[in-house]
Amino acid sequence: MSRWAGRFGAAVLALGLLATSPALALDGIVEKKLFEMPSYTTTGGGTIKNVRIGWESYGKLNDAKDNVILLAHFFSGSSHAAGKYKAEDAAPGYWDSIVGPGKPLDTDKYFIISSDTLVNLSPKDPTVITTGPASVNPDTGKPYGLTFPVVTIRDFVNVQKSLLDSLGVTGVQAVMGGSMGSLQALEWGVAYPEMVKRVIAVIGGAEADPFLIGWLNLWAAPIKLDPNWNNGDYYGKTEPKAGLTEALKLVTLHARHWKWADAAFGRKWADESKDPRAALGNQYAIEAWLDKAAAGRAAVSDANHFLYLVKASQTFVIGNGASLEEGLAKLKAPTLLIPSADDLVFAPDRNMRPLKERLEKQGNAVEYSEAITSTLGHLDGVVNIAKAGDSIAKFLAK
Repeated sequence: MSRWAGRFGAAVLALGLLATSPALALDGIVEKKLFEMPSYTTTGGGTIKNVRIGWESYGKLNDAKDNVILLAHFFSGSSHAAGKYKAEDAAPGYWDSIVGPGKPLDTDKYFIISSDTLVNLSPKDPTVITTGPASVNPDTGKPYGLTFPVVTIRDFVNVQKSLLDSLGVTGVQAVMGGSMGSLQALEWGVAYPEMVKRVIAVIGGAEADPFLIGWLNLWAAPIKLDPNWNNGDYYGKTEPKAGLTEALKLVTLHARHWKWADAAFGRKWADESKDPRAALGNQYAIEAWLDKAAAGRAAVSDANHFLYLVKASQTFVIGNGASLEEGLAKLKAPTLLIPSADDLVFAPDRNMRPLKERLEKQGNAVEYSEAITSTLGHLDGVVNIAKAGDSIAKFLAK
């Protein structure tokens, strides 16, 4: 493989755990904690027993328990938003650049909580704790597979609410999230309006529009076409790793932008001695990089979990109902919207800007930051969130 593929081969998957500058790292080591519920009933009426999710926190909960900010993570993320589990870890959590003493999410002032979602993408990651289709159904002693109930963004929110209840937290200064986390932040604002003082939605929207629903269908297709998927019944057998890897390649590229691809790879070959025109197996550098990045991510992911997250994202409309208008009418908290200028997943002109206009029309207090501009597309909302740091800090100070 050429130096070009090698240069980028170490980069993590789009929407995965992303490196930030060590100089910005949160002081101290963070601990993964466990929250358990005997059972949970989904919005669709399904019952999940022995629910377990992981969570971590930064800063200290004050005596009044009113200094909380809840962070919700993106599609392939986890609760690891800041800091390191061990001093020797290569990189801190994905939003470490804005979490810590004196940063926009100031841990000298706020108690920041972040949890793994129900049905997290990465149940094979030892730092992730989640209940989902790969978990054992206590009634059968076997993994749930597709017998696991379909879950929604509201279900993720409800489990987070139970976590806060267990800590005696009755209100939060803000709920903030990026991408799928943005959907959760907005849903928090309508599901528990009495608890949420502010909503900060990054690279998201108030519903999954038809174009995004179609894209999510494409994300899922390689898994369903892999014969080893076997309609979700693959636990203890050969897993659909090839389909999952191809699905993650789609996520990776969709979450970036052609400006990034031009700058990072151009038309360079993966191997300088192997012309892609000479044989079907000869690759361009970007192809080799996508293969490597997705394979690394697939090693800790689960195919059924991926499909359940796709469904939760497709079915999202704020308020968990049929009507966008009805859901938005329930959103009362002041809201900060932070798009990424070149986002190809939640294009600003299709999502954040119309949402701003709708909220203004119904009299909501809404702010709109256009600080995130780079070449990474959707991923900019994760990697370059510090560009919106001033907007976030000022919004929290009001």
